[in-house]
Amino acid sequence: MRRPVFRLPAWLPVDGYILALLGTVGLAALVPARGAAATVADGASTGAVALLFFLYGARLSTREAMAGLRHWRLHLTTLACTFVVFPVFGVAARFLVPFVLPPALYTGLLFLCLVPSTVQSSIAFTSIARGNVAAAICAGSFSSVVGIVVTPLLAALVLGGDGGGFSAHSLVSIVCQLLLPFLAGQLLRRWVAGFLTRHKKVLGYVDRGSILLVVYAAFSAGMVQGIWHQVSPLRLLCLLGVEAVLLAAMLTVTSYGSKKLGFPRGDRIAITFAGSKKSLAAGLPMASVLFGAQAGLAVLPLMLFHQMQLMVCAVLAKRYAARADAEPPPAVGPDGSGPDRGGSAVGGHPVQRESEHQRAGR
Repeated sequence: MRRPVFRLPAWLPVDGYILALLGTVGLAALVPARGAAATVADGASTGAVALLFFLYGARLSTREAMAGLRHWRLHLTTLACTFVVFPVFGVAARFLVPFVLPPALYTGLLFLCLVPSTVQSSIAFTSIARGNVAAAICAGSFSSVVGIVVTPLLAALVLGGDGGGFSAHSLVSIVCQLLLPFLAGQLLRRWVAGFLTRHKKVLGYVDRGSILLVVYAAFSAGMVQGIWHQVSPLRLLCLLGVEAVLLAAMLTVTSYGSKKLGFPRGDRIAITFAGSKKSLAAGLPMASVLFGAQAGLAVLPLMLFHQMQLMVCAVLAKRYAARADAEPPPAVGPDGSGPDRGGSAVGGHPVQRESEHQRAGR
């Protein structure tokens, strides 16, 4: 007899993994790593980050990524939203310091604007909304790969004078902990891809467990240094308000901007979801490398924004789907663009929307 698996109620608007992250933050607040334990936690966190990016490199199919280059206009648009428009909004928010946001939270908000787009939830919401799933896969993957190089460079440009913790040492750490493991995963993909596919579920727990370890180490260091006394509940409410405005602005830019550029409906949906969201999975390890012991407050805006984007985009995807169901089914173009009313397919396999929605918080 199979044991029942605990699942959060479908009506609960909180991602289960966010609850795990909040629980990890609570554990770090109650039992922070100190002394030798902190050294062990930092070492384990460093190894976990390297493992994460090795797995990212090994999972990314070079053939599929190259095939997706035919949608270069879509990818350039998504990358521009992620690494140009977002940072511009982040820099423009500098006037909020110190009246609305303290410098530490503003640094975290600015870092949030620099990290790459998320992959899994972009795919899930694009599929639910009857969009171009293949384009969402390629756009999210390209953003993740480009972000390994572009995010540290942008951090050096916009955070260098803000106490962001970026330095030549940070650049070396980025190369050693992120770029080299990613390249190693790509080089070894032909030998390890089968193993990764067979143990996909277990490795998913490794992914999430590694990120929880990174969060614990970062927030433990913050507790030991007493940085949490710098943030009041009112400041957190102000941060939530600023992030709500930021998300609304990016959804507007991606939705109406892609329409003005003449993209078909399916591509517009992919751009809207891939261009307006930020990756918690990629951002947390990068923050631990860039900010070190100051990573606790730096990742707080990203964690809050991640949950906000999931809740808002879930509602938006359902509205897109309802609108598509009320319209005559459009034809699918020969290049695979446009929505597939019978269920989008990736690699010849139909995508199950319900399971994707459950995985949207990854």
